Amino acid sequence: MSTPSVSRRAVAALFLERQWLDRPRGRKLAASTLADFAARTCGVQIDSVNVVDRAHQITLWSRFGEYDRDQLERLMYRQRVLFEYLTHVACFVDARDLPLHKAIMVDTPNRFERRHRAWLRKQRDLIEAVASAIAERGPLGNADFERPKGSKPGWWGWKPAGHALDYLLKAGRIGVHSRVHFHKRFASIDVVLPRLDATKPMSLEEAHRTRLTRSLAAMGAASMADLRAYWTWPMWPMPEQRSMLGQLIDDGTVTELRVEHEKAPWYALTADVKALAAAGRRRTGSSGTTLLSPFDSFLWHRERVHGLWRYFYRIEIYVPGHKRQHGYYSLPVLHDGQLVGRVDVKTHRERGELEAKHAHFEPWFAAGGPPPGVSWGAIDRDEAIAGIGEALRSLARHVGVERVTLTRTTPAKLKPALARAVRA
Repeated sequence: MSTPSVSRRAVAALFLERQWLDRPRGRKLAASTLADFAARTCGVQIDSVNVVDRAHQITLWSRFGEYDRDQLERLMYRQRVLFEYLTHVACFVDARDLPLHKAIMVDTPNRFERRHRAWLRKQRDLIEAVASAIAERGPLGNADFERPKGSKPGWWGWKPAGHALDYLLKAGRIGVHSRVHFHKRFASIDVVLPRLDATKPMSLEEAHRTRLTRSLAAMGAASMADLRAYWTWPMWPMPEQRSMLGQLIDDGTVTELRVEHEKAPWYALTADVKALAAAGRRRTGSSGTTLLSPFDSFLWHRERVHGLWRYFYRIEIYVPGHKRQHGYYSLPVLHDGQLVGRVDVKTHRERGELEAKHAHFEPWFAAGGPPPGVSWGAIDRDEAIAGIGEALRSLARHVGVERVTLTRTTPAKLKPALARAVRA
């Protein structure tokens, strides 16, 4: 059987669809859609930075628009449609996937025994003491295990207790019960997820198999580098990943692809080969405008995005101030399937303002030229700027402020048009 050939445009279009960005801000948030989104993307990443809004709130707004925040809180922490665990890193994951995640939880003690044996044995008493305290007095937060001021470093030191909480969460012995000012409050797992005890875990082999197939489904098609970077926890040695991928190819679950301009092979679920062909015939990759969280699953492997769209992005909160090019918390701008720029945004709740500190447009877009990567034709610049203005106004309403202000654009010639758009 010959290796199917796939265009880069097909890969990009199906990726947008699988990330629910084919219709940005075009879906309705409900229990079913929230669970499906988390399941199909393999998780909604959690991050504590609150310059604009919490990362998961921006990610969900990018798909669902201005949803009811109280409804989301109920779905996550009362109905437990999602729960906090790890896939790429810390994420909200679909509670229907308990058999998958329980397999990883069950294996956690073995994994720590293999890789962190000295720590595990040294801290075993502390781990059990933290678990007992949570069972007896939970929900408890990190602060409940801090040393009292003025006390000597000892058994209840912050750092060891924090590591113990991390281990207990990964092992499925405790869960995140709730958050207060975004600080986690832990309870025993039977309180957070009562059904976990009766849930039969997958075998570890089946869990690894599912991890690969779900990652492929979330991306539509992927290189080995994409697979390595997408679902990252727990660490899975590359020889074992390649072996599992080989098995999936041998049994017909996965098909090897030849992607346009790519030297290394790519892969897709065999069931998705027809979907890739159909995606390649679409007139546009997506329809609409949104801004993306720096921690969006679409950006989990930024090299993938750069390879397809020729759009370079890095999270500059980790870059020294004098070396930043685009700002502390710049949000990529997606318009009609193209990444046309980014906006460094800050929410000033005390003055009711969402500040677009610096809107930085891609050079090709500013010049009115063609996109350098995948393309579905020319972009109407006026329409895109109007879409960005509307998206900023929507984001402002969603974070609970009244207006958008614009400070700077690059190039400066586009500032008047964007200023009018944010005031429209």
